[in-house]
Amino acid sequence: MASPGFTSPGPSGSPGPLVPQLEAPPLPANRGHDAIKSECESSLEGTPVVVAEPNEPCSSADELSPSKSSRRVVSKWIRPMLLRHYPPLTSQSSWRTRLLYAVLCPIHGQIARVVTYLLLFVLIVLVSFCLLGHIGTPPNGTVFLLLVLVTLGALVGQAFTWVHLPPLLGMLITGIVLKNLPFIEFEDRWAVWSSTLRGVALVIILMRAGLGLDPEALKRLSALVFRLAFLPCLAETSVVAVASHFLLGFPWLWGFMLGFVLAAVSPAVVVPCLLQLQKEGYGVAKGIPTLVMAAASVDDVLAISGFTIVLGITFSPDASLVQLAFQGPLEAAIGVASGIVGGLVVIFLPHQAMDSYGLARFSLLVGGCLVCLFGSKLVHFPGAGALAVLVMSFVAGFGWRKQGWSDDNLVSKYLSHLWMIFQPLLFGLIGTEIKVGEIDQSTIGLGLAVVLISLTVRVIVSFLSVTDRKLNLRERVFIALAWIPKATVQAAIGPVAYDTALNLEPRRSDYIDLGHQLLTIAVLVILVTAPIGAIAIMTTAPRLLTKQGKPPSSA
Repeated sequence: MASPGFTSPGPSGSPGPLVPQLEAPPLPANRGHDAIKSECESSLEGTPVVVAEPNEPCSSADELSPSKSSRRVVSKWIRPMLLRHYPPLTSQSSWRTRLLYAVLCPIHGQIARVVTYLLLFVLIVLVSFCLLGHIGTPPNGTVFLLLVLVTLGALVGQAFTWVHLPPLLGMLITGIVLKNLPFIEFEDRWAVWSSTLRGVALVIILMRAGLGLDPEALKRLSALVFRLAFLPCLAETSVVAVASHFLLGFPWLWGFMLGFVLAAVSPAVVVPCLLQLQKEGYGVAKGIPTLVMAAASVDDVLAISGFTIVLGITFSPDASLVQLAFQGPLEAAIGVASGIVGGLVVIFLPHQAMDSYGLARFSLLVGGCLVCLFGSKLVHFPGAGALAVLVMSFVAGFGWRKQGWSDDNLVSKYLSHLWMIFQPLLFGLIGTEIKVGEIDQSTIGLGLAVVLISLTVRVIVSFLSVTDRKLNLRERVFIALAWIPKATVQAAIGPVAYDTALNLEPRRSDYIDLGHQLLTIAVLVILVTAPIGAIAIMTTAPRLLTKQGKPPSSA
């Protein structure tokens, strides 16, 4: 029942206008106190009143009650700001409605996420400053800059998703901007921290890829995996060597070195996109996500091994050619063997009866994979590490499925949570490798021509490599487009030749110039292919791939 003196709230619980309905009659000034009281009581028909003094109008007791006044304020000013008084948004809601809905209380949705990130950033900065001293101090402390990179990268990446662009593009741009701000100076330890953290992020990517591989699809598509991994990589390397020799004047060895740098596909871009598509059901029936993720890892091993061999021949002309030639196959064998052994260990340890065995499995798998990746560099077989991580995760996931674990298990969930931190960190760190002021302007035009020529050949050869009666034309086009992105390997091995030339004794200025040109083109290929490839994967999948038995969209 509506309160006396005011109209009830409007439809759907929205507050109605607060309009008085009853008014006391005007009272002459010469009437007595008892007469005034009697007339007020009779006119309001039993409504409690506050007795007015002579010459003053009488008022309702409810109207003057403090609790009633508070309710009036709540009804008029606070209720319209509360989320619970409004129906949920629909797909037809306008952008204006969505904007107004976003600012309702309590804080929720994307705004709540942004505020949470900012609050966490402030707290972590304060803790770092208290515990770590100058390396956690703004504006140039290494830990502080890493926190800025993660926080801003996550926020900018989220903003890019609102306009239907891949978040990694925003994270990459964040790193580039941060690196080129004139008032920020990166400490000497930054390079070591950056390299190490990029390696950890790569481990997380490869672990997620290994756990997501479908054994049945991998067995069925093994020939396609081999062809997709080898043919585009070798074809692109050869084309880059020829193009760079005639367009840039590179010596043949440096041309092939550049070719192996550019030929590696980026699991940091490809794997997260394909895991999302796999989660949504695109291409799962034919094992396309498994095919691309497995081939990407083998492709990287081939590119890194080829680069290592050519680098050794270039800078160590006296080294044994036989030893260099067997470096690649030996690294592949070591990676597969160590991955199988590590995976078998994690299958049976810890025992399922152990408390918190899910967390223990996660810890053992992460620790083993970190040892594989970083340990392979210590024993001078860097190409074995990535393959070992992939194989170890694949073997472990295969064994866990046999024991009754589903794909949506604790280890996968923990890795997904870690990726929320390491995704902006990885792409932000890749962006910090790009110094705009140091890019050789004369190299950009011809370097871009080399990149475009190599990409054209790569897409064509990738399309031809997966020619198979199991795949239709649309699926082959999608795989060729998914083979475009480059970022991780280029950021990892792009500076190696330049750094090696700087440390060479006796110093050779021509090698330094060639190394700097190689690094510039590696940066260029990241900027061109990472966003284009990610956009191509996510936008073409609904049109080219089948989703859980449904035909591809023709839109």
